Amino acid sequence: MIKIFNTFTSKKEDFKPITENHVKMYVCGMTVYDDCHVGHARVLIVFDLIYRWFLNSGYDVTYVRNITDIDDKIIKKSNDEGCHFKELTARYIESMQEDSKVLNIIPPTFQPKATEAISSMIKMISILVEKSFAYVGKNGDVFFEISKFNNYGKLSKKHIDDLNAGSRVKVDDNKKSFGDFVLWKLSKDDEPSWDSPWGKGRPGWHIECSAMSSDILGASFDIHGGGQDLIFPHHENEIAQSESCHDHKMANYWIHNGFVNVDDEKMSKSLGNFFTLKNVLKNYSGEIIRFFVYKSHYRSPLNYSDQNLNDAKAAVEKIYLALRPYKCIQVDLDWSKPSLNNIKDALDDDFNSPKAISIIFELISELNKSSNEDLANEIFSVLKAIGLMAIPQEEFFIKSSKIDQDHIEKLIEKRMQAKKQKDYQKADELRNEIDSLGVILEDTPDGTVWRIK
Repeated sequence: MIKIFNTFTSKKEDFKPITENHVKMYVCGMTVYDDCHVGHARVLIVFDLIYRWFLNSGYDVTYVRNITDIDDKIIKKSNDEGCHFKELTARYIESMQEDSKVLNIIPPTFQPKATEAISSMIKMISILVEKSFAYVGKNGDVFFEISKFNNYGKLSKKHIDDLNAGSRVKVDDNKKSFGDFVLWKLSKDDEPSWDSPWGKGRPGWHIECSAMSSDILGASFDIHGGGQDLIFPHHENEIAQSESCHDHKMANYWIHNGFVNVDDEKMSKSLGNFFTLKNVLKNYSGEIIRFFVYKSHYRSPLNYSDQNLNDAKAAVEKIYLALRPYKCIQVDLDWSKPSLNNIKDALDDDFNSPKAISIIFELISELNKSSNEDLANEIFSVLKAIGLMAIPQEEFFIKSSKIDQDHIEKLIEKRMQAKKQKDYQKADELRNEIDSLGVILEDTPDGTVWRIK
C-alpha cells in the first residue's frame, strides 16, 4: 500500500484511487518565458519519480503536466525581444524538453498548453458567472468572489478574514474584496487576445489549470501536485473555482515538493538567485542532478551548493564503479526479497528516496564484498526503475574521467591519521572508498602515492 502525505489533511494517508488500479495525476508545469532553473528541475524529477513508482507498482497512470504559454511575463518578454509570443514560447518549450531529456524525465501522458484550452476556460467562467460565484468588475475583468465559496482556504489553512486583515495592499476598486481573483482579463490593443462574452481578453492564471485538468481527467481526480509555492494562492483558487463549477471535490490527494534554497533563500527567478539547468549541466550530468534531488526527501528543503552537487557526483561515481565489472542487464525484480522489500517499503512510504538510496548503497557494499552478478543486476534494475543509470556505463566513465585531486589527497590524509591512531578498520574503509573512485594506492617507505586505475 502506497502512503502519501496529503497537504490537504496534513497527514500521511493510504492511497486509494477513484478508479481501481488507475492513477489520474495533474501537476502544474512551467511558464515558458525563460530556461528552466534548478527549482523547476526538482519539480520535474520529483513527479517523475512518483510517476515511475506508480508504474512500477502495477498502476495505469494518466499523468498531465500543463504548459503555461500565455501570461504577463510572456507578453512582456516577447515585447522586449520584438517577437510574437508564440515564437518565444516555442523556443522555451523546446528548451524545457531538452532539459527533461537530459534529466531522464519520462514524458507525461498529456502536456496541454493553456492557449489550446481557451474555449474550455470561457465555458467554466460562464458557468461561474451564471452560478453567481463570479462577477464582472468595474474595469470589465471577470473576478471570482471568494466569499461565495464555503471554506475558502481549506488547503492552505488560511481564513478569508485573516487574508483581508493582513493585507497592506490597497483594495483594487475594480473588485469587491482583496482576495477576489481574476478569471478573465481584458487585453490592451497591442496584447494577444481571444473573443469572449466579456470582450477580447485572455484567461487568468488559475483558471487554466482547472479547465485543463477537468478536460482530461474529469471533474474529480486522484492527485494534484506542484511546488510548495503553489499551495496559496494558485491551488487554493483552483479548488474554489473547480468545485464551484463542477459541484465535485477536485482532487483527493495534494502533493507539494519543498523549495530549493540558496543561502537559506528560496531559489526563484523573481529573487534573481536562480541557476539555470543549462549552466549547471555544463559541470554536472543530468544523472548527478537527479541523484542530488533524491538525496533529500521531496517535501524537505533542498540546499543548492557546489559541495552538495560534488557529493552527489562522488556518490554516482561510486555506483558506476561498483557496477563496472558486470555486464548489467535489467531483470524482473522480486520485491518480496528482504533486501528489495526494504527499498519498496521506503518508496511506498511517501516516496522516501533518501531511505531507498541508503539501502541501495548497503547492497552496493555487499556487492563489493561478494562479487555477485545476480546482485549487480538487481541493483542496476532498481536504479533504472527510479530513473538512474540513464548513461551507459562506459560513456559515463569517458565523461567523468576527471579525478578530484584535492578530494583524493584529503582521503589519503584521513587514512594516514586513522593508521596512526591504530583505527585499522577506518583506514581500510577509506582505502576502499579511494579504490571505488578509480584510484590505486601504493604505500612506500617514503609515504603513500596514488595513481588512476
